[in-house]
Amino acid sequence: MAAVGRTYWLTEPCRIRREDNSVRVERPDGSPVRIPITDIRDLVTFDHVDINTSALSLLSRNGVAVHVLDHYGNHAGHFSPADSMASARVVRRQVELTADPEVRAGIGRALVLATAENLRWSLDTDLLDPALHTLRSALPDCPDAGAIMGQEGNFRRTAWVVLDTQLPAWLRLDGRTRRPPTNAGNAFVSYLNSIVYARVLTALRTTPLHPAIGFLHADTDRRRNTLALDLAEPFKPLFAERLLKRTANLKHLRPGDFETEVGRASLSKDGRRKIAALVKEELATTVHHRTLKRKVSYEELIHLEALKLVRLCLEGKPYKPFRPWW
Repeated sequence: MAAVGRTYWLTEPCRIRREDNSVRVERPDGSPVRIPITDIRDLVTFDHVDINTSALSLLSRNGVAVHVLDHYGNHAGHFSPADSMASARVVRRQVELTADPEVRAGIGRALVLATAENLRWSLDTDLLDPALHTLRSALPDCPDAGAIMGQEGNFRRTAWVVLDTQLPAWLRLDGRTRRPPTNAGNAFVSYLNSIVYARVLTALRTTPLHPAIGFLHADTDRRRNTLALDLAEPFKPLFAERLLKRTANLKHLRPGDFETEVGRASLSKDGRRKIAALVKEELATTVHHRTLKRKVSYEELIHLEALKLVRLCLEGKPYKPFRPWW
C-alpha cells in the first residue's frame, strides 16, 4: 500500500481506466478525473463501476484496494492487491491464538463488551444501563462464540429499540433487517457498517496480520475476512448508530435520500453523496491520543486497533478493544 494517499469515494456509476501512471475516472457527465496512482490509498464504490485489467494491474502494483458496496449497502467484495505485508511469523502466532478456545473466547467477550459500551456511549442514554449490566453479568459464563454472540444479540435488540426513541418515525429501524434492509434507518446502518468493514480491511493490509483469521466471527461467518469483522465491531456504533442519531437531530437526511420499495430500501444517488461526505469528514476527525501524546484521526484509530493485535502476536501484550476516552 502506498505510504501516502487517500480514500476516493465513487458514489456514481463510472469507468476506471489507466492513463500512464494515473487512474482516469470517467463520470456520467463525460468529464474525466485523473488521479495520480501515488495519491490513492483505496477506492470505495457505491454504484456500478466498469474497470479493465490494465487499470487493475496498475492498482495492484501500487497496493491499492477496491471495495464494492452493492445497491443495498452490503460489502459485496473487494479487489485486493497480490502483494501482502503478512508475515509468516505473525500469521503462525495468529493461527495458534485463534486455535486456543480460551484465548478466542476471552477476546470475543472483550470485543462484545467494548462494542456494547461504545453503543451506550454513542446513544448517550441511561436507558441502556440495565441491558449493559445484564450483558456484563452474562458474558463471563459464555464459553464460546455462539454463546457470546447470543448475548450480544440480546443487547443490540434492546439498543435498537432505544435508538428508535431518538429518531423520527421515518428513520426508525423497527428491528434490524439486512440483505436487503427494509427501511431507511436499516439502509443507513447497513451502508455505514459496510464502510467500517472496508476501512478495517484496508488497515489490516498495512499490517503483518492475515485478515481472514479471526477470533469472534471465525465459526459464524466463513465467507468474509473474519478478523476484519472482529475489529469492525467496536467502531460500528461510532459510525452507524451515532451518525444516524446525529443526522436525524440535524435533519441532514430526508426521505428523498433513500429509495424505498415494499420490503426493501437503499440510499439514493443524493443519499450516497451525503453519506460519503459525512463519513469522509468523520474519518478525518481528530482526538488527542493519551499514549502517543498527539492528535490522531478516527481513520488512524482503526489502524492502531490492528496494531494492538500485532503486539498480541509478537509480544503477548493483552488485547484491549477500542473504547472512546473523550
